[in-house]
Amino acid sequence: MKIGIQTWGSNGDIRPMLALADGLKKAGHSVTLVASSIDNHSYHKICEQLEISYRQVPEFIDFDMQGFAQRSFRMNALQWLRALLDEAFFPYEQTLYQAAQQLVADNDAVIGHHFLYPLKLAALQQQKPFFSVTLCHAAIPNPAVAPFSFPDLGSHINKLSWRLLDRVFNWALKKPLTRLWLEAGQTPPANVLTELLTSQQLNLIAVDPWFCRSFDNLQPYHQVCGFLNLTEDNRHWAIPAKLAEFLDAGEAPVYMTFGSLQQAVPDWSMELFLEAVNLAGCRAIIQTSSRHYPDGSQTGQVYFIGRHPHQPLFKRCAAIVHHGGAGTTHAATLSGCPSVVVPFMDEQLFWAGQLQLLGLAGKPLPAKKVTAIALSKGIRTVLESTSLQGNAKQASRAMQRHDGVTRAVQLLEAQF
Repeated sequence: MKIGIQTWGSNGDIRPMLALADGLKKAGHSVTLVASSIDNHSYHKICEQLEISYRQVPEFIDFDMQGFAQRSFRMNALQWLRALLDEAFFPYEQTLYQAAQQLVADNDAVIGHHFLYPLKLAALQQQKPFFSVTLCHAAIPNPAVAPFSFPDLGSHINKLSWRLLDRVFNWALKKPLTRLWLEAGQTPPANVLTELLTSQQLNLIAVDPWFCRSFDNLQPYHQVCGFLNLTEDNRHWAIPAKLAEFLDAGEAPVYMTFGSLQQAVPDWSMELFLEAVNLAGCRAIIQTSSRHYPDGSQTGQVYFIGRHPHQPLFKRCAAIVHHGGAGTTHAATLSGCPSVVVPFMDEQLFWAGQLQLLGLAGKPLPAKKVTAIALSKGIRTVLESTSLQGNAKQASRAMQRHDGVTRAVQLLEAQF
């Protein structure tokens, strides 16, 4: 079959869709990926390696990540999401919609990142199958658990809490998110959270089952497939000789990164990391986005590295300090490393809570309040905890038994 995939966001939103595209291609399908990268990173090279047709739409998104991070640092989740959409999505909505219409016309079925409602609308208009991919299960209604930040008062009250959350999303976002539908002469779905942003035919929850406990009471179109792990670029990357020397010269280091967010706060993150490492008295590898600490440089017991596939290097580390992104959370756990999480927003705080609940991390250290002293204490706690280290190894073994890409392809082919 000819399958079109459309995604939008940062690296953490695009890599899982690349992994899915690779799995579908290997299963014999023809795949086209349309990506909208808010940090303007191009995925042409990896798509050439995967033999996947690739289009970046638009070619450039005029989005000031550093300025946005500074302005939105203390916003609540809905304020942050609305601000992000206002600056990096709504100005390009028509462009994304036109790309979606072309993608639907050219393919037998389409798959969209859970926020790609323009693709859902285009598929409806052309009567083509539309499937969605959700990268975090926090927003999937499940009466067995309360919505994130709500008290868990049992399944009956939890159902009411989910309905209330739906109403809150409708109040905050329904008008701008349904504008495109109304302009196209279509009746939009009634609820933003539970209907507009996912497929009611098949919504793949791209989260490892290790994190999805008590997920037996979902609507049947929600299916947990597992982590969509892109491994192809691992095969084309080798640990640089200078870094290998650093790794062999002492105890396993702590790896430190804030993922795509680090581009927004390069100087602050470096100061925080370096002071925390000094206080903790450990070796470290820091992913750098600062011109003051170039890729491949070293200062004492700290090695700086640029952009690279995480998992091959995580496996050589003792712990991972990160922001709590879904991809980094999965990569750290799959690599057998406990985490120290410094979340910037509510979704990342959710992942931090999941890691803490499963005994894979200590208490979250929200970026709004974190200090180098607190971070250094968090690092020492993880390095000295045999239970956290043991739990991480157990979780890694469990995750290695799951193949999210294979399961996703099976679920999709059952629909095809």
